[in-house]
Amino acid sequence: MRVLITGAAGFLGSHLCDRLISEGHEVIGMDNFITGNPENLAHLAGHPRFTFIRHDVANFIFVPGKVDAVMHFASPASPNPDSPYGYTNLPIQTMKAGALGTHNTLGVARAHQARFLLASTSEIYGDPLEHPQKETYWGHCDPIGIRSVYDEAKRFAEALTMAYHGAHGIDTRIVRIFNTYGPRMRLDDGRVVPNFIQQALRKEPLTVYGDGMQTRSFCFVDDLVEGIYRLLLSDEHYPVNIGNPTETTIRQFAETINHITNNPAGIQIKMDLRLGDDPQKRQPDITRAKSILHWEPKTSLEEGINRTIPYFKEKLGLL
Repeated sequence: MRVLITGAAGFLGSHLCDRLISEGHEVIGMDNFITGNPENLAHLAGHPRFTFIRHDVANFIFVPGKVDAVMHFASPASPNPDSPYGYTNLPIQTMKAGALGTHNTLGVARAHQARFLLASTSEIYGDPLEHPQKETYWGHCDPIGIRSVYDEAKRFAEALTMAYHGAHGIDTRIVRIFNTYGPRMRLDDGRVVPNFIQQALRKEPLTVYGDGMQTRSFCFVDDLVEGIYRLLLSDEHYPVNIGNPTETTIRQFAETINHITNNPAGIQIKMDLRLGDDPQKRQPDITRAKSILHWEPKTSLEEGINRTIPYFKEKLGLL
């Protein structure tokens, strides 16, 4: 296939480029570098099956030649208000990527009669009242809260995707991505994995916000990409959760990072959550992924962190 991937210079987008190229497909990567990192694609420069277009998906998209699949992954994704790459600091751009970007990429899919895959998120469930979260759960979101620019952009994107499926017969897929980590995460995006690993490698106390009892479910990037690739090749039109169902508290996660890195500094509790609508629980029900895609994650948290640490050491100059 010839595949357009938006957000190609991002953490997930760049890994998807690699996976598709490794499977023999041709990739057109698109990014405006608002949060994407050109270094993530540097190794693909000159590859005969990779083309890069610098472009903002909020503007009309033209792709020369035939396109067989469109994968829309362009969006700021970090909630951290202390990071310049956090969507709370890029609110308009985030909503445009979810609304105008989804409209424009669906337009490409329609023009080429291509299959379309939307990168949605577990954040559409908000601070969930159902646990674990199934795809049938409608969510518990504040439409005007701090996180709303991301949550509502993705909820709108899902609605628009299904509208194009129903009205124009577009061959759509929706992946709801849960917390993912691995090499190529931005060190300065403010999310918990890069924060903890950097602090641990520097032998500093790990900063835990709130009481640390809020939960997340961390999936290694290779496992996630495998699930997304299987979804792309499937015939499933409705949302599918892709993530690791192993739930852990943030405090437990901090202790795991300290153990793996032999960091003696412990943890430091700060009761300020920074974001008042921080979800208290996050755990995917992956029954549909198991049934439809025959997929489940294979990488343990300890193995995944050990495979991620060398990247951070290299970027921090600690190798």
